[in-house]
Amino acid sequence: MSLGKHEPNARELAPPPKRDVTLRINGVERRVALRPWTTLLDALREYLDLTGTKKGCDHGQCGACTILVNGRRIVSCLTLAVMQDGAEITTIEGLATNGKLHPLQEAFIAHDGFQCGYCTPGQICSGVGLIAEGHAKTADEIRELMSGNICRCGCYPNIVAAIEEVMKGAAPESAP
Repeated sequence: MSLGKHEPNARELAPPPKRDVTLRINGVERRVALRPWTTLLDALREYLDLTGTKKGCDHGQCGACTILVNGRRIVSCLTLAVMQDGAEITTIEGLATNGKLHPLQEAFIAHDGFQCGYCTPGQICSGVGLIAEGHAKTADEIRELMSGNICRCGCYPNIVAAIEEVMKGAAPESAP
């Protein structure tokens, strides 16, 4: 005798099928079958072996997973991969061209814009996006617009100096 309790059948218990997602990552089209709840961060790291993008807080609060999607910076832990089907994605691995570092990568080295390096990929991707947006004109504006990227080592003055240098179009000076 049933007391109105619904007994789920096997079909109701099965996870949703994987969905094919096509992403153009660092200029290369990649197709991957993913569950609908897979974040873009997990797709990059676990399915596409692009581990430069770091998983920090996994809640969108630290910025370690910042990448560029269609030229705009986003935290990849807060978007589902299926939502970016067909998108143009740039990760830290895609910033260098023909073996030459991106100017902001060179500036980070020249200005010691990192210590432990964990936040560096997200900081650099965010900085590249910030420069492309063209909103920041002063050091204070850079700090404000980079505030979503946390550096536990406290390299903020060096990060701001690196971004300022690239914004001015100056070639990074070699560290002494």
